[in-house]
This record gives sequence, C-alpha cells and structure tokens, in this order.
Amino acid sequence: MILADYFTSDHNIIWDYARQVGVEHGVIRLPETEDFDVTNPSHWQTVVKKFTDFGIKPVVIEPMPNCLHGHIKAADDKRDESIEKVIKMLPIMEQNGIDTICFNFMAHIGWLRTSDSIAERGGALVTGFDIDEFTPVDKKITEDELWYNYEYFIKAVIPYAQKHGIKLALHPDDPPLSRLGDVSRIMVSYENINKAINIVNSDNLGVTMCQATYKMMGENLYEVIPKLKDKIFFVHFRNAVGNKYKFNETFHDNGDIDMADIMRLYKRCGVNVPIRVDHVPLMAGETQETAGYTALGRLYAIGYLKGIMQSVENDD
Repeated sequence: MILADYFTSDHNIIWDYARQVGVEHGVIRLPETEDFDVTNPSHWQTVVKKFTDFGIKPVVIEPMPNCLHGHIKAADDKRDESIEKVIKMLPIMEQNGIDTICFNFMAHIGWLRTSDSIAERGGALVTGFDIDEFTPVDKKITEDELWYNYEYFIKAVIPYAQKHGIKLALHPDDPPLSRLGDVSRIMVSYENINKAINIVNSDNLGVTMCQATYKMMGENLYEVIPKLKDKIFFVHFRNAVGNKYKFNETFHDNGDIDMADIMRLYKRCGVNVPIRVDHVPLMAGETQETAGYTALGRLYAIGYLKGIMQSVENDD
C-alpha cells in the first residue's frame, strides 16, 4: 500500500504532521476559489509545486471539483460544459504524474452526517448519522435519472481517461441509503456499484474502497474486497459502528472492522494502491473547522495505520 494523507491546497498543520510521521504521498483537494481554473495547466503546476517542494507527491485528486461535479450529477444546463472541463483536466493530471481521481455520484446531498458531537472514547467527539434526525431538502431526483446521468458522464469521459492513463475511482454513497427524502441514491450496494463500474468495459473505471461505508451497507468486506480487488484504485481506511440508518465514526481501533485483519485481506488480494485515513475524532484541546478532518485525531490514525502496514508487510 502507498501511505498517503488528505490535503487542502493551502499549507496548514496537517501538512507538517503528515511529513513528520513519514507521509510522502498526497490526496489533494484542488483550490475552490474563482481565480483557480481547473483547465489551466499553470494553475495546476503552482499547486503541485507547493506539495512537491514540501516533500509530498500528489497521487490522487479528491474530490472531483464540486464546481463541475454538481452540474454533472444533477444534469443541469451546465452539465456538458462541466464534462468538457473534466476532460481537459485529464491531460493536465497526466503531465503532473497524478493518475487517480476520486469521484462520487451523490446528487444534491453529498457526504452527510446529522451530528458532529457524539461522545467517543475519553470524551473525544465524532460524527454520526441517524435517519430519524435527517431533515429533507427541497430537491428531487429519481434512480432512473441518476443512472442515466451517470452513464452519460462515464461514456463521455472514459475514452479520455484511457488515453491519458487516468483512473476514475467511484466512491459509494455515504450514508448508503437508497433515498434521502425525495433525493434518490444509487451507489448504495455492491450490486449497484459493480453495475456502475461495468457500464463500460475499461481498466480505468474502478472504486474507492471506503471500507466503513461498505460495512454500513451491510456488505461482507471479506467477500466484497476479493470481488473488487482488481478494481480497487484507492482506499479510505475508516472505521465506524452501527448500520446504514444509524451509525457513527470511531477511533480507527474502536469500530466494527478489524483493521489489521482487513489490511491482511488487502495484501492477500494484491491490492497495492494509495490509502488514507478518514473521518477522525475531535480530540481534547482542538476545535474543528471541518468535522472529521482535524489534526490530532488524524495524527493518531496515521500512526495506527502505519504500524498496521509495517506489521502486515513483515508477515510471512
């Protein structure tokens, strides 16, 4: 596995901690300011150089820029323009040695939690979802519309992804519920995700294995990971407790998934891709700007992941 971490494009303490604990690869979020043009190679080069000068090699883009992705998923009047911009991003990624982009197909409602202050071990605070606390939004989309929009996008982009050697890694819907109010969701089961990555026959279309989301779906990781092993392009190393209707994040060593054993499973399946920790607790003395993405919880999780990786690598 390739140990990576998630970075916004402006330097912060997470950059420092990551380098200090030995992270050398980056999953990067592109700038979301009006002065950043996703189709301008020089804009990309400026961002990439900041990372490489700091000792971090960008290897994954996450997420697909929301300024494009939202239009594509909802199929509004900016869809085709947005798809063209995605296509123009791909040769720029190739030029900068970045070969994977993590994308999802959650229209109108993205990654969703109903609380960011659930008490975990020692009073640390974690995020969680409870369907009984969900407030519907004034949006509507059907499963059929989502499948059509997804197929339209994939068939437009995959030829260029193949041309430039870019892998599209599909993230499951989180929470993995088929409906949130009048907003349908389709990437909510292994069956549907397997259908999605076989809409076209391409080695460049696969998945982000967000393992806790698959677990919350009710899927058996020991069955799903071997089935998807050749299509896993990126791993979100994450733990949680509960089910799709009510769950919460945990410390990485305190959830429903045996994290060391899952790492052994990845090794047995020959999965050797970028991996990053995800959704960490808010620990004592910290405040959070983005729930689940604080520095100290991340520092603990990276150390835990790194220890597991070294242990499994040394297994006979």
